[in-house]
Amino acid sequence: MTQTPITADTARTLLPELDTLMERATTALRQRVGNGKVDAAALDDEQHAAHALSWLATYVEALRQLSAWADRLSEQGRLGDIEELLLQIGFAEYLTQITGGIPMSQTEFARLSDLDVDWQPSDAARAAMAGNSPAARQRLVELMQDNRGQATFGATGLDEDLEMIRDQFRRYADDKVVPHAHDWHLKDQLIPIEVINDLAELGVFGLTIPEEHGGLGLSKASMVVVSEELSRGYIGVGSLGTRSEIAAELILCGGTEEQKSKWLPGLASGEILPTAVFTEPNTGSDLGSLRTRAVRTEDGWEITGNKTWITHAARTHVMTLLARTDPDSTDWRGLSMFLAEKTPGTDEDPFPTAGMTGGEIEVLGYRGMKEYELGFDGFSVGSDNLLGGQPGQGFKQLMQTFESARIQTAARAIGVAQSALELGMQYAIDRKQFGKALIAFPRVADKLAMMAVEIMIARQLTYHSAWQKDHDRRCDLEAGMAKLLGARVAWAAADNALQIHGGNGFALEYPISRVLCDARILNIFEGAAEIQAQVIARRLLG
Repeated sequence: MTQTPITADTARTLLPELDTLMERATTALRQRVGNGKVDAAALDDEQHAAHALSWLATYVEALRQLSAWADRLSEQGRLGDIEELLLQIGFAEYLTQITGGIPMSQTEFARLSDLDVDWQPSDAARAAMAGNSPAARQRLVELMQDNRGQATFGATGLDEDLEMIRDQFRRYADDKVVPHAHDWHLKDQLIPIEVINDLAELGVFGLTIPEEHGGLGLSKASMVVVSEELSRGYIGVGSLGTRSEIAAELILCGGTEEQKSKWLPGLASGEILPTAVFTEPNTGSDLGSLRTRAVRTEDGWEITGNKTWITHAARTHVMTLLARTDPDSTDWRGLSMFLAEKTPGTDEDPFPTAGMTGGEIEVLGYRGMKEYELGFDGFSVGSDNLLGGQPGQGFKQLMQTFESARIQTAARAIGVAQSALELGMQYAIDRKQFGKALIAFPRVADKLAMMAVEIMIARQLTYHSAWQKDHDRRCDLEAGMAKLLGARVAWAAADNALQIHGGNGFALEYPISRVLCDARILNIFEGAAEIQAQVIARRLLG
């Protein structure tokens, strides 16, 4: 078949065909798990098929957003050669994977046969599938080499204000983060307080907090851009703002007016550093089975129990702490959220507050804030520090933050993937083998081309979810898809960039070894990929 490069117009015309396929797949699986109200046990039994549906839906939505991105650029006269190739290769590859199998992990694939459907692509779709050719990938990498000074490979489609924000934080990351990040990682050091002070001055901690509460009142899209660029420098720095984002969202959505007045200005300025204290040793993603308990006292509450995987716990001033206030409950309905105050620790005494102890968890990557186990034994919390003032609302309050948290995780994943691409590309240009640069070898160039393509796809899906959030639209589905795809893209980019480095990539002295470790966590926190796929499937099936 003669190759017909896809255009913005032809990409748009393929979407109804994919929507029809998605409807058929959803109907087929719905019949297997209840054909009406979804049966939870049946859905668990059909987990592979359910997750196949989630990945199919993610690919369809990703292609929709890639198409919308191309349309916007085309209308603006900005759809250049790089952008056309990203569109062409992206559609070709994802359509081909839909027909043959979407990788859910290295050994698990989502196939249409799992969903009892087949697909006979139209002639237009088959023509589009021919677009991921060796010549297209080679040309893309040539253009990428010509445009290495750009913030990203290809126009992002964002407005001028957001691009100015991107440029500001890219320059900050290049100047203040990139030169030091690998040393912080190798020495397992906390990110220097000077960096935190810098971010506070730049407004990172109050970026999306309303102006009346001391913040800048900017969009979620702006936070995505900031998180992406800082995470490109080092995921730990990119994640600092996420701590404040989650805490502020909890207070804005569920707090009393007094709690908003007390906490939000300090969070926005960076004077108050928060940490999220949710997970327990034996619960993982099953938050409804938490056992840490809070008992009423004359002055407030006493908390007893154990928590784990608490990021940045030692240095912070307040914990958003989830505990069980109804001792007779056995699920999420008995949980409450507390704004539990603590004294920031030091290296010598990390947890000086009475009633709590802690120990560091040594980890492969994501080291800049450190991870901890915490123990509470009669830990006191004031009566005014129950979020919202009413017990039993904790799980609902937490659920309100999941959209923003997963959007932020997707943004961090894009930043990590971009870092991997830049490291891999620079090494491929500099390293000479058999008389020529590595980038001249097709298999090396192919890796770089596909990194750039998938990063742009994940980026557009993430921007769309942020746009939905900024316009007060429910976006848990889109945010979950962005997180699911972004985490896989980050891991693939880091793995392939390390492969380009060869043996040197396995050496600790090369930054790509850190990026690989950092990328691995993205498929686990804020909901493991399997949990995320299950959540998406439940939403799709109704």
